[in-house]
Amino acid sequence: MLNVFTLVNGRLFQEEIESLEELSKFQPIWVDLESPTLEEKRWVKQYFGLLIPDDAMDEDIEESARFYEEDNGELHIRSDFLIADADEPHTVRVAFILNMLNEDLKSKGVLFSIHDEDVPVFRLVRMRARRAVGLIDDAKDVLLKLFDADAEYSADTIEGIYVDLEKVSTKVLSADVTDAKAGEVLAAIARHEDLSGRIRRNMMDTRRALSFMMRSKMLHADQFEDARQIMRDIDSLDSHTAFLFEKINFLMDATVGFININQNKIIKIFSVASVALLPPTLIASLYGMNFQYMPELAQTWGYPYALTLMAASAVLPMWYFRRRGWLK
Repeated sequence: MLNVFTLVNGRLFQEEIESLEELSKFQPIWVDLESPTLEEKRWVKQYFGLLIPDDAMDEDIEESARFYEEDNGELHIRSDFLIADADEPHTVRVAFILNMLNEDLKSKGVLFSIHDEDVPVFRLVRMRARRAVGLIDDAKDVLLKLFDADAEYSADTIEGIYVDLEKVSTKVLSADVTDAKAGEVLAAIARHEDLSGRIRRNMMDTRRALSFMMRSKMLHADQFEDARQIMRDIDSLDSHTAFLFEKINFLMDATVGFININQNKIIKIFSVASVALLPPTLIASLYGMNFQYMPELAQTWGYPYALTLMAASAVLPMWYFRRRGWLK
């Protein structure tokens, strides 16, 4: 899918392109390619003179090749954007190519973005740019607003984790934590830990991309200050993610502690039972020895006496354990 975005009276308007002729009607500042086909890449090459690299969205690209500037002035940035899906949170690799030397189009540069799936941050920026007048002036503003929205999206996700962990804390600190409930809590904690780690990695990646833009001296004074503000917002999120990791570790330790308590209760039952049944076992073993004349047969009350003695020897330890409170 190929979408172009043009500025009209300070607002960003979106057009979905179906042919090369339709593309030639616009002078966009942002060209977004979602899972582009070979034909759409060919349109971009013919109209903009831009060759999209085949490894633009590769995950295993070297770190040193994620941010660089071509000799013709093109800036290449590969950044990850978070998708906090409830079932499977993950990040999407987006390749940005910022072309500021396109004199034929007589524009303020063109930003090209290439990705495999729709990104919530992109939808948020498009919605805001359609409503707010003067929010975006050129292609660099688009890139900055995307990183700004990415930081805001991560902050919203962190707030959601806070709310979910409060519910988990209520379950963990309740009076009765069963093994089934502990299993649900551990599964929820594992999901939040994974999501928190992805947020932290996503923020690190965004910080590196902004640092590259600031070092490249491509931003004017207002944009440079915007980038610095985004960096400060990202830095403020670090303390929140650190607190989340501490809270997750506490809840994990507490849940594992309750599981150990439940297991100790089961082990205590077997321990008490084994100690209580030791005297009857001893008596039974004594009466089961090979005598010349068996005591049970010598008198008519031999068997009832032995059984009574065995029962009493089992009841007395249980009474003692109960008095000491070990059976509670």
